[in-house]
Amino acid sequence: VQLQASGGGLVQAGGSLRLSCAASGRTFSNYGMGWFRQAPGKEREFVAGISRSGGTTLYADSAKGRFTISRDNAKNTVNLQMNSLKPEDTAVYYCARQIYTGNYIGTREREYDYWGQGTQVTVSS
Repeated sequence: VQLQASGGGLVQAGGSLRLSCAASGRTFSNYGMGWFRQAPGKEREFVAGISRSGGTTLYADSAKGRFTISRDNAKNTVNLQMNSLKPEDTAVYYCARQIYTGNYIGTREREYDYWGQGTQVTVSS
């Protein structure tokens, strides 16, 4: 399984970005997916997750109301629409495949087994 994240960039505060993660392999639709981020000097943290069917989503408090995670199982992609961006959203964003195949969404790194390479998001004030 390979995950390729894209869509990062530089945006002003209040702006929007849409991150995408393309997955290889035939089992994409069997697993939940998630987005994490890591800011300089900080630990990687959970941002949002989505179940394999897309019917269940979970957001970190920092993302609620501003970010939307979605997936397209026909295209093997998972997306993160980020609106109303703040300087504190600046980080490298990673997509990851969850180890679970049900509707449970994990929020810890150890609950994810495959990771993309990360895409940089920089929000200027």
